[in-house]
Amino acid sequence: MSCTVEERKRVRRAARAIREEVATESVDVLAPSASQYCELTLDAVLRDAEGVPPEVLRELALAGLTLQPTPSQAGYEHVAATV
Repeated sequence: MSCTVEERKRVRRAARAIREEVATESVDVLAPSASQYCELTLDAVLRDAEGVPPEVLRELALAGLTLQPTPSQAGYEHVAATV
């Protein structure tokens, strides 16, 4: 699958906003070839979160991303969203 420049910009903007708004361990933007979903993917690990915070959901919605089901692990919330 390919991704457009506009999609990459939207995902990167969402990644920056998430880094600024919530405590994170990591936030990455994965190319379709590197993603388990074969789509442009925002992958984030949040600290001190129980579930996905509203701020994160807002940024994902603004970017037009689809939240993928991912289990939390050892006190960290894992968020994956695709275009």
